[in-house]
Amino acid sequence: MAKPIVAIVGRPNVGKSTLFNRIVGQRVAIVDDTPGVTRDRLYADAEWLNREFTLIDTGGLDPDTDDLITKHIFRQAEAAIESADVVIFLTDIKAGIMDADREVADMLRRARKNVVLVVNKVDVPTKENNELYEFYELGIGDPIPISAGQALGLGDMLDEIAKHFPDSEEGDDDDERIKVAIVGKPNVGKSSLINKILGEERLIVSNIPGTTRDAVDTFFTRDGRDFLFIDTAGLRRKSKIKENIEKYSIIRTLAAVERCDVCVLLIDADEGITEQDTKVAGIAHERGRAAIIAVNKWDKIEKSDKTMREFTAKLETELKYMPYAPKLFISALTGQRVNKLFELVHTVYQNHALRVATGVLNDVILEATAMHSPPTDKGKALRIYYATQVSVKPPTFVLFVNDSKLMHFSYTRYLENKIREAFGFDGTPVHFITRDKKEP
Repeated sequence: MAKPIVAIVGRPNVGKSTLFNRIVGQRVAIVDDTPGVTRDRLYADAEWLNREFTLIDTGGLDPDTDDLITKHIFRQAEAAIESADVVIFLTDIKAGIMDADREVADMLRRARKNVVLVVNKVDVPTKENNELYEFYELGIGDPIPISAGQALGLGDMLDEIAKHFPDSEEGDDDDERIKVAIVGKPNVGKSSLINKILGEERLIVSNIPGTTRDAVDTFFTRDGRDFLFIDTAGLRRKSKIKENIEKYSIIRTLAAVERCDVCVLLIDADEGITEQDTKVAGIAHERGRAAIIAVNKWDKIEKSDKTMREFTAKLETELKYMPYAPKLFISALTGQRVNKLFELVHTVYQNHALRVATGVLNDVILEATAMHSPPTDKGKALRIYYATQVSVKPPTFVLFVNDSKLMHFSYTRYLENKIREAFGFDGTPVHFITRDKKEP
């Protein structure tokens, strides 16, 4: 099932990035007491009580804009809570309640979201208890005192957040619809592609970047197969961001990728592969989703007999971390190869959920080790006793060995290639876990 998404929301300089770093366990967000330091929204996986979730650190102000502080915070909170399962409303006990806090509280009360009110910078809990009662005025619930800087009270806060997570037994694993997320930067043709598939103008299509700001679910049946298409808000390069809300479109993209089975990354043939394309592809790869790279607007390109081959080579270079993703050159405008896209979606979905019999898997591993001996270190050789597949979506294998420290990433890559040669797995990442096992 998809990981719950938790967003940290609050006015600038209340300690959002510090709290983010504490929960994640590593310093991945820039921490500074100057408002607006967090320009990019950062996200990372975290775990509490054996439940994994995705934590989002929503940045503060954009100092390049002239809008009022409260207007920025309002938009920031609005964009974050739309995709989050749980919202951490972070406040500052030293500053007390400010007008900006009340603005965010008003929005959160109207939203049908799970909200946890957290009061930060409570460095001496017994001394500052009286000030804590002030925050009941916000009408969000019981305030939870913490000190992100000193790592105080985080356990109680995380316990409260975890109460809002869906039961681990619940999920949509029994949903047989193939969920497809169409992702990419603005104006690449995501809505046009879905409209072409549906044969009707169901989604707004415009050449103004950022027209689609929300993830839109569209149901479709073809050849007896049910699909759920998710059209996501596009991502824009930082230098072009003028509206604060555009910064948070990645939250919606992240949520859509988290929900989908297959991620179709649309790339503009005119513009070529951009930094934003690699970021979007990285999200799908990190989340272990099946992926297809579709180069749109191919009808606009002047072609020679080498054009497609040269563009494919660029894709393989820029997106070298996902060589498993098939490449397709399409036109959402004319419908060129859109039918082929359907075939690919179905194929990579099947590979994403493919399960290999243990006996056949170990025959492949045995043959692979015979062809290329496992690595050695100081006279000690790696021995692979057996392998088994433990999960799908993505296919995940456990290798039981004599010493996991001897398993070099290059040899894991070799075994992956051999497994792909034997079973396919086109369009899906393959994960490996190496575990030590005593000599049988």
